Amino acid sequence: MDNSNTASVDWEKLDEDRLRLVIKGRLDVETTGSLWRKIIKTIAGTKPRELLVDASKIEYCDGAGIGLLLELTQTQKQNNRRIQITGLSPDFQPLLKLFDPGQAAEPPPKRASLAQRIESLGKKTTHWLQAVKAQISFIGEAFIKLLTTLIHPRTLRWRDTFLIAEKAGANAVGITALLGFLIGLILAFQSAVAMQKFGAQVFVTDLVCLALFRELGPLITAFVLASRSGSAFAAEIGTMKINEEIDALTTMGMDPVRFLVVPRLIAAICVVPLLTMFNNLFGLIGCGVVMSFFGSPPVTYLHRIQQAATMTDLLGGLAKTFVFGALIAGIGCLRGIQTGAGPSAVGDSATRAVVSGIVAIVVADGAFAVLYYFLNI
Repeated sequence: MDNSNTASVDWEKLDEDRLRLVIKGRLDVETTGSLWRKIIKTIAGTKPRELLVDASKIEYCDGAGIGLLLELTQTQKQNNRRIQITGLSPDFQPLLKLFDPGQAAEPPPKRASLAQRIESLGKKTTHWLQAVKAQISFIGEAFIKLLTTLIHPRTLRWRDTFLIAEKAGANAVGITALLGFLIGLILAFQSAVAMQKFGAQVFVTDLVCLALFRELGPLITAFVLASRSGSAFAAEIGTMKINEEIDALTTMGMDPVRFLVVPRLIAAICVVPLLTMFNNLFGLIGCGVVMSFFGSPPVTYLHRIQQAATMTDLLGGLAKTFVFGALIAGIGCLRGIQTGAGPSAVGDSATRAVVSGIVAIVVADGAFAVLYYFLNI
């Protein structure tokens, strides 16, 4: 037997797999600590498959005593062993149930009523309408400011425009050319392997040339700019929004749209067609490498390019890029202006700019496809 001042425990080994504990006295903060260590040490040494706890002689029990009983219960259950607590006074049983982890399950979620559903739908609809209104307002304001700048070129911040064009255009030539070369290389190789079975590998040039000029060249370039420059525009303007620099511009009487958005719009509209031409050129070089591998002379390859594509195909693809550039810059600036507060706000704005830009580019490309179909282009 182990005794303490006001609490003690007797244990009796009924057989090899069963151990009986009789806890006596007061189980409070002062007495439970030493008793706790003795009981846990005894159980760890004997490892009974079934533990019988006689709590009938417990005179007082607070949270510390309940913690001891719960610790015994958890220890036995974690080791796939049984435990049975008997004789605990009805005064202490509510505490045992209150602190039992098994009773702490989360209540089932309440089902929203019809009125709450209607209210939620109304809030979402209102939020969506406000977002649409803000976007339409931004598009109209940006278009008016852009038109005014084109009519009065002296009002444009040329230095900022050229710096933005350098970052978005000149610094992106390498990645654009690399992607164009790889796209042309892969597309030509995959097509040549399939067409070689029918002796039609000579038409690989036609396929790659038309695909690059009409679709892949503008799309790949726009995707690169949306990921690279669209996110940069959103991050730059978003940081200015958080630092209250946009509010400072407004206070000084300077229009943020004319000061920040218009230079980026003009720079993007100008550089996307140029980058698309680089993409097309290096795509054709990649295709030429594959065609030479399959035995096509360079002279034959260049002759097939002249026969496969017309100026209409090239200009039709380049016409898309002006719209793509406006979408990339406009969406990037809009997401930057919409940046909220918080440490992750700028990152969220950049992510939204990239996703929204790519989706808008694909939708616009589909609209161009339908338009070109009806115009027989």
